[in-house]
Amino acid sequence: MKKILNILLICSLLSVTSTAVLAKSKKEKSKESDKIEIVKPEKEKVNKRMERKKLKSNEKARQDSSKEAKGMYETKFPAITSQIEYTDMNGEVTLSDCIKLAITHHPTIMSAISNAEIYKTRIGQAWSNYFPTFSAGVSYSRNDMLMSTMPANMSRMMVQRYNMFYVPTLSANMLLFDFGKTKANADMAKRNWEASRYDAESSIETVIYNVKVAYYNMVFAKIQQAVYEETVKDFELQWKQAKAYYEIGKKAKIDVTTAEYNLGNAKVNLIRAKNTEELAAVELANAVGIPELEGVILKDKLNNKKYDVNFPDLIKTAEASRPALLAAKKAMDAAEMNVRGAKRAFTPDLSAFGGYDHGGRQINNDYGYQFGVQLNYTAMNLMLLKKQVDEAKATYNKAVADYEQQKQNVYLEVKSAYINLLNSHDSLDVAKLALQQAKERQYLAFRRYQVGLGDAIEFKDSENTYLNAQLDYYNNLLNYNINAAELERVIGAPIKESDIDL
Repeated sequence: MKKILNILLICSLLSVTSTAVLAKSKKEKSKESDKIEIVKPEKEKVNKRMERKKLKSNEKARQDSSKEAKGMYETKFPAITSQIEYTDMNGEVTLSDCIKLAITHHPTIMSAISNAEIYKTRIGQAWSNYFPTFSAGVSYSRNDMLMSTMPANMSRMMVQRYNMFYVPTLSANMLLFDFGKTKANADMAKRNWEASRYDAESSIETVIYNVKVAYYNMVFAKIQQAVYEETVKDFELQWKQAKAYYEIGKKAKIDVTTAEYNLGNAKVNLIRAKNTEELAAVELANAVGIPELEGVILKDKLNNKKYDVNFPDLIKTAEASRPALLAAKKAMDAAEMNVRGAKRAFTPDLSAFGGYDHGGRQINNDYGYQFGVQLNYTAMNLMLLKKQVDEAKATYNKAVADYEQQKQNVYLEVKSAYINLLNSHDSLDVAKLALQQAKERQYLAFRRYQVGLGDAIEFKDSENTYLNAQLDYYNNLLNYNINAAELERVIGAPIKESDIDL
């Protein structure tokens, strides 16, 4: 009995020890699994020859797309005559330069042009039904005879148990006439291609609008920085004046403290203006499609000439030139062609065929040929064809409704842009008058402070009023330029400037 108890005690001790060891090993494994190891990326082998070939192909495609985009743009905006290249830039650009660079470099335009080329290839694909199709091949067959199924006397007479055949074959098929089905499909493909071209023009005009907005914003950012720099100079002069008056006992200490506070706020605003200009430069580079463009100097200023526009002429121009409206019209025409093609699916196909075989037991043993004309229906399902016609009609009705909706949208956009341009023009007159009054008030307040009649609060109010009046005037001028760019975008054509200054 004592031996049995000793054995049980030893077994229990062993089980406890093994459990502790297992727990410790699990804990160590969990710690090892919790360790974060940085996995180095595998080095991929780069085929330099293939990379150079790819880059060369991409550059050629970009140049072709750039040439196409310039041709599409210059037919509507011939006034843009800049021929600048990015490699020839000397650090200064005009708005025309930026537009030209965007047309030849922006990825959105390249994508839109390539998309139009896709639709262009589908025209040839549709007409390819009238081109012959060829097929050629060589066959070899070995036919082993079943000797057990033959009479005994015939099987003894056979010298060879099997037959071999070599058959080179050449055949051709060609569609002669399909009662207008191919023509309808080709006409539909052409309308879709023309619609994609107008979509590409829309992309170009959107990019140009974005470039103008970014360019004007950067010009405004520079003007804003200059205004804040002038404000800092004014407050520095006022601080020096207050300090001098305090030293001779003519002004209280509070004037010096107030002047220092105003100067600090002006410097903070100047820092923000510099950051805004840097951000505007990045946005301009992004709008052009060249990130390295952010360090250039702008030559042009905000336009201060009045635009000569009237609403009836703008609507007529938009109906004739707006790419989105013209694209909707082409889509409607394509849907009409689709209805025509769906109806002609009930007609048969007239085609010619021919073939030539040469071969036999030996490759030069024999030859054969065939040719002819056939009139046939291919897998005709009347129920399916009827529903395809119904679908084509419904698609056409939808395209008509979309075109009418687009016309209404164009009218609304042109009207809104026209009203916004007039409002910004009228606001400019008020802002210009307010700027003149604020400038005069600031000058008088500064003079009063110089001779000791005014106080720091009066000078601060006049200076801030003048600052806000300047920013308000230039902001209205910025809006006037942006609204003019928006009006050009929605009508799809440039608007004329007059000789009248704002």
